[in-house]
Amino acid sequence: MLIASSQSMHFEAPLPLQSGASIRAYELAFETYGTLNGDRSNAVLICHALNASHHVAGVYADQPQSAGWWDSMIGPGKPVDTNRFFVIGVNNLGSCFGSTGPMHAHPDSADGQVYGADFPVVTVEDWVDAQARLLDRLGIQTLAAVMGGSLGGMQALAWTLQYPARVRRAVVVASAPNLTAENIAFNEVARRAIVTDPDFHGGHFYRHGTVPKRGLRIARMIGHITYLSDDVMNAKFGRQLRSTVQEAAASSDYRYSTQEVEFQIESYLRYQGDKFADYFDANTYLLITRALDYFDPARRFGGSLTAALAPARSKFLLVSFVTDWRFAPARSREIVKALLDNQRDVSYAEIDAPHGHDAFLLDDKRYHSVVRSYFASLAAEVGV
Repeated sequence: MLIASSQSMHFEAPLPLQSGASIRAYELAFETYGTLNGDRSNAVLICHALNASHHVAGVYADQPQSAGWWDSMIGPGKPVDTNRFFVIGVNNLGSCFGSTGPMHAHPDSADGQVYGADFPVVTVEDWVDAQARLLDRLGIQTLAAVMGGSLGGMQALAWTLQYPARVRRAVVVASAPNLTAENIAFNEVARRAIVTDPDFHGGHFYRHGTVPKRGLRIARMIGHITYLSDDVMNAKFGRQLRSTVQEAAASSDYRYSTQEVEFQIESYLRYQGDKFADYFDANTYLLITRALDYFDPARRFGGSLTAALAPARSKFLLVSFVTDWRFAPARSREIVKALLDNQRDVSYAEIDAPHGHDAFLLDDKRYHSVVRSYFASLAAEVGV
């Protein structure tokens, strides 16, 4: 059993942000697994997606049920083998799981007020710069690999462009070079649910002792629908009614209700929404979805992804899933083509898994075999 331990590192020097603002006196929460070898060549950075954190793998000693969000992928003997690699998970700035974010005290506040809505806008590129500072402190100059799924995959891609000399390999899973208009639309509807919640108070709800839970619930429900495939929803829930509704439907007392939960899928979505609203921060949700929207390395090159990816020097593995309609395989193939146009070393796997976007988090044997093989060749390359 891999035992995890959360750590934190303080940075006093200001971090310049893409917006032109900066942030100083910030903390980055992180975890490490495995052992850094003598020449520091076996480090693997894992970048997290929207609602995840630095707790990537293993469990906490006092919380045996607290498995990391990618525990099926990372650990002793797993595809990313911590017997060979030194794995690092970092919680991004603006998150709500330990790194400095909207819930933390603003260093310039005379009365100790938290940032709230005043937390600066952050981008994928800003997160990568912050991660690079953490690696500098850890004495790691070159990464054996940087890896992430979804928004984490965007960070992995950004690493190869911002710090091309520091990355041997990049593993980009279920990701895209930018969001489609449809994806931005889903994010905006979710954000509107939050900001129109009466308990939001312009993002300064902390001062009012409230939490915009209704908005967070709806935002999560919208997001969760997009993470699953239609086939999985039908197989798992179909048109099943809850047992109490089925009993009512069998009698003459059955009436349509706009308030009660009637279908199993409704019950599932409400459960996911309630759970999310209890642990996630509303301002963090707004910040991270905006970072998703803004990411577009080709923008500065007239829309040419080939030109945008020209600085990359690492080898690449890209993985997509046939039923993932939120980050469809066609988006990964765009990246593959642009890399091949630049004559980069690229491997690509398209997995016919039924789970939709969530497939990147699940234990699919074909998917894990691809990653295991790729990291085995990397281990031989770096001599671990």
